[in-house]
Amino acid sequence: MLHIFKEGKKGAPVFAVLHGTGGTEHDLIPLAEMLNEEYSLLSIRGNVQEGGMNRYFKRHGEGQYDLEDLEFRGKELLDFIEESAEKYDFKTEDVIPIGFSNGSNIAINMILREECDFRKALLFAPLYPVDLSDNNKDLSGFEVFLSLGKGDPIVPEEESEKVVEIFKSRGAAVKHSWVNGHSLPQEVALEARDWLNQ
Repeated sequence: MLHIFKEGKKGAPVFAVLHGTGGTEHDLIPLAEMLNEEYSLLSIRGNVQEGGMNRYFKRHGEGQYDLEDLEFRGKELLDFIEESAEKYDFKTEDVIPIGFSNGSNIAINMILREECDFRKALLFAPLYPVDLSDNNKDLSGFEVFLSLGKGDPIVPEEESEKVVEIFKSRGAAVKHSWVNGHSLPQEVALEARDWLNQ
């Protein structure tokens, strides 16, 4: 997969940086560096094209996921992160996904896989309208920062609440913050930084 790896302090965590629809592996690097400049970062471009825009998985329309492709792409991305861990000499348990929108959504798919051992994530503008009745992943010991939108034209508030519930119901420690619309304003980035480095 197309990616950028920037080595940080030896033994420090590694951000897996995941852009939104239409983004590239360059978009969120400034955010990652602002959150903690000592961490390494692995910024990955989505492998799927939708009308010339990069995404991490296919969909049939706004909020209508191609569930088969989501499953396939989530495993593909997790496998790529595991291969990168060997190549660049880091541990997968030290990986912290940072996602915006579509990047947050594929991060949730990875986090909910039994074989995934991530312990933290920062997810901005997530949406995960997937039936999880057969998923019992225990997330106690997992910490997540969620940034959710009031009046978000893409993610209704009840869907944002569902994302909070996905993590809380599985025992994760959840910190969530509300912003206006489908956005990532500076103030929530600073809040995320404080949460991460506390």
